[in-house]
Amino acid sequence: MTCTLRELIDALPSPHLLAPAAESDRKRLLDAPIRSVCCDSRAAGADSLFFCLRGTRSDGHDFASAAYRQGTRAFVVEQPLPALPRDAAVIRVPDSRAALADGAAAFYGYPARSMRIVGITGTKGKTTTACLATHILNRCGIPTGYIGTNGADFAGLHLPTVNSTPESLELHRILRRMLDAGVRTCVMEVSSQGLWMGRVRGIPFHACLFTNLSPDHIGGVEHPDYAHYRACKKSLFTDYPLDLALCNADDAEAAFMVGGVTAPVQGFSVSDKPAVPGGVSPDWLAADIRPVQRDGVPGMAFTVTAPGGSSPCFLPLPGVFNVSDALGALALCREGFGVPVAQAAEALADAAVPGRFETVTHPAQPGVTYIIDYAHNGLSLAAILDTLRAYRPTRLICLFGSVGERTTGRRAELALAAANRADLCILTSDNPGCEPPEDIIREIDASFPPDACPRLRIPDRADAIRAAVALARPGDMILLAGKGHEDYQLIGTSRLPFRERDILTAALDACSTAKANV
Repeated sequence: MTCTLRELIDALPSPHLLAPAAESDRKRLLDAPIRSVCCDSRAAGADSLFFCLRGTRSDGHDFASAAYRQGTRAFVVEQPLPALPRDAAVIRVPDSRAALADGAAAFYGYPARSMRIVGITGTKGKTTTACLATHILNRCGIPTGYIGTNGADFAGLHLPTVNSTPESLELHRILRRMLDAGVRTCVMEVSSQGLWMGRVRGIPFHACLFTNLSPDHIGGVEHPDYAHYRACKKSLFTDYPLDLALCNADDAEAAFMVGGVTAPVQGFSVSDKPAVPGGVSPDWLAADIRPVQRDGVPGMAFTVTAPGGSSPCFLPLPGVFNVSDALGALALCREGFGVPVAQAAEALADAAVPGRFETVTHPAQPGVTYIIDYAHNGLSLAAILDTLRAYRPTRLICLFGSVGERTTGRRAELALAAANRADLCILTSDNPGCEPPEDIIREIDASFPPDACPRLRIPDRADAIRAAVALARPGDMILLAGKGHEDYQLIGTSRLPFRERDILTAALDACSTAKANV
């Protein structure tokens, strides 16, 4: 993509050109071609427009000189940069993050304006709902892309992303690539941080869906309190163009989330109880919900009743919470895209969500089932352990840790969730970052009540997985919680390769080899 600096400045909020002072220099720089937009000085070059963003750990203004040394001569700032030479164009704006969102959209030709974009928010269930909806739409002949925790997927391509909701620059770059590939529909996860940081600023949403809400991402560099977290989530429904709103009517926060929305609202429910007083009346209902196995795959059967008709459904994911996510996806596809209920239900039957209830079995350990799942907060862990218990394992073993440096309140929540639901817990590392793993594990362990299940403490996660394999007996179900789809582990300042399924499979293969050599 190429445009002039003048064209990009016209797209920015309240821009003020600080430098250069000479009119001849201004004209030359304003008419210069811009071939890349960036906020990382390492990506800056001679034809770049560099946005100086303030972050929680660093300030982009401190890296402007580095970008200049690499040839950059155009900068968007919130404060003057006297250290820059006089031949640089410096554009001051009130909010450089907002400016980045507007500038990125303009640079990539406003791809969102030519697409139908769905935003899914909530504490839990965003990834599952988004992946199920994307699968249904693609199966039903509507080419659809996905952006979220699992990266970006469209037209047979997979692009890794850093955040569930990418920075605005990355987001518009991905949307441009989708549109160029002929994909005009995108289902994306919209996180509270993404809303707070303005990453989806300017996106016109075709539909938005709310899954549920509970305290999470609070403390440290994240939200200061629950009220702030809650308000950020709600902003998706009040601060953005919207054609349709869908919400989980079983959640106590549903009415708050869609309150004041002028677009049509559709509620969905998996409960056989009356609607929450003062809440949202459900239009979509799931009934006769029961755990089943189809061709050896554990899942859930249910009947969906909706304004567009009713249909029996099979979901190849266990747990009522997954039924709620599936019901939301079905409602979205019918109400937002006109997919008949029966056709959507048929597509649902072979859906899969990477890192969500991935089951692993191995000939070396007949009767043992391993489950890899992204459950990384107390509510998610409790829900999946309760679901697994319904399959009556001989022992239910839970391996988990918690992230370092942030969201420290999760540690006690995770401990309490596992304390009396698992028969044995293996406490290990998740993404410790620069916090010592032993300190995190010690804090989790101290949060278990006196009558809780026994625990093992193994800081190295790969060693912990190998220990779980060594402990396994027929009839056991072993949950590896917290990493799910992730293919890395954050240790110190390094992002190291770490794919849980590969490590587990290698341990099981070694177990098989050891048995063969006996």
